[in-house]
Amino acid sequence: MARSSDKEPEGIMETVKTVVYALAIAAVFRTLFFQPFWIPSGSMKDTLLVGDFLFVNKMAYGYSRYSCPFGVCPIPDRLFGDEPERGDVVVFRHPVSGQDYIKRLIGLPGDKVQVKNGVLFLNGKVQKQEPTDPFTETYEAQGSVGGFPACSNGAVGIGGACEKERAIETLEGGVTHAILNIRNGLGADNTPVFDVPEGHFFFMGDNRDNSIDSRFAQAGGGVGMVPFANLLGRADRVIFSSAGSRMLYYWTWRGDRFFKAIE
Repeated sequence: MARSSDKEPEGIMETVKTVVYALAIAAVFRTLFFQPFWIPSGSMKDTLLVGDFLFVNKMAYGYSRYSCPFGVCPIPDRLFGDEPERGDVVVFRHPVSGQDYIKRLIGLPGDKVQVKNGVLFLNGKVQKQEPTDPFTETYEAQGSVGGFPACSNGAVGIGGACEKERAIETLEGGVTHAILNIRNGLGADNTPVFDVPEGHFFFMGDNRDNSIDSRFAQAGGGVGMVPFANLLGRADRVIFSSAGSRMLYYWTWRGDRFFKAIE
């Protein structure tokens, strides 16, 4: 008859195997299908809010070396790669810092992109903006970082209504989405003409005055032009959202954003 002490090592090994198998399955799932992503900043308001949680569709554009954790996939270029479309909301690996960013795809290879007085031009053509109701949020610390939003209606106190001017922008090809403006003349409201090289893409945040994106050179900490290999996937839907500093603070959950489609 086996003693209980003989069974203990076997039980420990079974537990270790279970954990290893679970981690392996999770790694394969994350690499091939969907990668979780939390929204840490307000650069994509009001499409995405601080505290939104989503899964990145990694099948949308195929796979590159960056599809694997730590960029270790032995893929020289891209496998099963479908070209992204203008207007897609994309998670990509920053070409210099290696951090994961999320922005909207504005410029395709061969495009000329420019911003003049806050208005986007693609290949010399103005992209229509229709003013609409302002975006309003509470002036308070947001997310785990605890940053405060910038407001277009001046200084407001804690708990006050913080507004940003909002417009509906229609991109070449017909994609429409909301963009925000804090005030004129800020950030990169006026830029030179950017020529998007082959195999690269130009990204911008929807919160135009609060986004470090392709309008800013990589040498200065910006995003610059992003190679196709750096694209991780497309953001299609918000799964969960919390306005609080901790996910477990259920009273801060935004139920109206659960499973919300990203446009």
